[in-house]
Amino acid sequence: MAAAAQRSPLRFSILAFDGRNRLAVSQSGSSIELPFSGSDLEAATSALDAAFPRHTRIFDAIETPAGNRFPLVQIVEDAAPSGVSFLSIDAVSSEKLSRSPELDAALQALEPRLADIPYLHLGEGDFIYKFRPAAGSDQSARPRDPGAEALYQSRLCAAVKTVARQKERTAGPPRELDFGPIRYVVPSHFGFCLGVKNAIDRAYETLAENPGRRVFMLSELIHNPFVNEDLRRRGLRYLQTDRGIPFTTDDRPSDEAPGAPLLWDDLSGDDIVVIPAFGATDEDKARLVRKGLPLFAHDATCMLVEKVWRAARAFGREGFTIIIHGKHEHEETKATFSNARRHAPAVIVRDLAEAKKLSEFIGVSDSASRERFAEAFAGRFTPGFDPARDLARVAVVNQTTLLMNETIAIIEHLRETYRDRLGDAGRVGGGRQRDTLCYATQVNQDALGRALAEPLDAAFVVGGRNSSNTWQLYRLCEQKLGRRAFFIPSEAAIRGPDSVEHTRYGSGPGAGTETRPLWPEGALATKPRRVLITGGASCPDGVLQQVINRLNGFFPGESLRPVEAVLADVAAGDPAGS
Repeated sequence: MAAAAQRSPLRFSILAFDGRNRLAVSQSGSSIELPFSGSDLEAATSALDAAFPRHTRIFDAIETPAGNRFPLVQIVEDAAPSGVSFLSIDAVSSEKLSRSPELDAALQALEPRLADIPYLHLGEGDFIYKFRPAAGSDQSARPRDPGAEALYQSRLCAAVKTVARQKERTAGPPRELDFGPIRYVVPSHFGFCLGVKNAIDRAYETLAENPGRRVFMLSELIHNPFVNEDLRRRGLRYLQTDRGIPFTTDDRPSDEAPGAPLLWDDLSGDDIVVIPAFGATDEDKARLVRKGLPLFAHDATCMLVEKVWRAARAFGREGFTIIIHGKHEHEETKATFSNARRHAPAVIVRDLAEAKKLSEFIGVSDSASRERFAEAFAGRFTPGFDPARDLARVAVVNQTTLLMNETIAIIEHLRETYRDRLGDAGRVGGGRQRDTLCYATQVNQDALGRALAEPLDAAFVVGGRNSSNTWQLYRLCEQKLGRRAFFIPSEAAIRGPDSVEHTRYGSGPGAGTETRPLWPEGALATKPRRVLITGGASCPDGVLQQVINRLNGFFPGESLRPVEAVLADVAAGDPAGS
């Protein structure tokens, strides 16, 4: 009772933010304080309503030990009344300003919640960025010059999609492009998924709508160098590499220019930063919020990535530790890990082998095991992770671009481990029905599986060198065709019939390229060559078209059937091999 009597009475101060994530303050010279305060929430709300009648609902307050409560709200209107101004968190924190003790306490209490501020108006059922139908995007923002047309357009790819893709989420039989001496087997689903397409549209629209302003992408928009370079050519710049290395103000990776000024530090509230389809970590979002940038309006996070975050949140609420099946260096996995750690302990496993290594620590509680765990999974688990406590119950979510069968294998292995070691397979939450692989990744894999059932001489999987989903497609082809399967970024990798520069995915010692023969004996053969061709979710149709053109170039022009005849075959709806 004595402690309660000594405690200061509660005081409410509403933290109100505008669309640029700037905090409303009352300012007199260099002194600033919070303008919407009162002894109770009703009094603080009355002050807010008088200044800003239009705002979101008031969100749960942050309470401090000193007795302050700071509810959060987002202002819908832009104009501020006399005596109230909006300042970025960085500006409010400036040593040049004199803050009230209450405002200092608010800044300290707000720090863990900075990444939430841009999304205060969203409910738990809302997505940051929902997929839009073609009619909902600004088609005029897409460039129409020859370079863009060559990158994004292909009559052949469009024809295959029109005929073969009867259902967006269900793979159909492949289609054949019969050029005579060479025939291409094309899966029903390939190339841009809706998340990638929407992110690209958002980038071009942002550039078109903001002439004269600096427009940045947090990192690569998608894992395709041609798309990223086209956007760069039109004025888009990147804050950091896909591995999180900041760029300098002259657009060099900072590890190549130690000590050079960084773009991150050069950002101002007048700049725009687009978040790519992979999403962003809470740490990166907080940095942008501090600078007063309009984050939500330019967040192109794929809604299927968000679904993984929601699954992690649901599992966390049910008391499960989150195991993320993903590549820890990948932007999407970083974002998922950052999001999952809000709700539960989390650890990242790359594959089934690492899941088996993790299972060694299930049901083990000695200090030596904790040390071995910390060493084996360094940099891939949440602070304070205790295997004895946090591996009591687990649930698996995944990087959306991986193979579903691998995630299922990890889940089944964990269930067997808990069944054998602890007598309870139910300690592994969820199941196949809650698998978090995106449907676009899965249908591309399913469609490729149907195409691989055809008789084939070779396969080309086209996509960015660092594209995870493209690599998974290549792995499926490699299982069927061995060294006659090729992973290439573009037609430039096809040097000749006897020489293809095959990409070896990754960033370790085995990464890079390897020269392999395609047809050492030459392109011409006694029967038509049958070549499977597909593209990852970030591969533009125009790049696939150029690969077809390149391969066609190995045959005498007079022997090739006209494109119009090939298109007529596709329009007739004949699947491959019919």
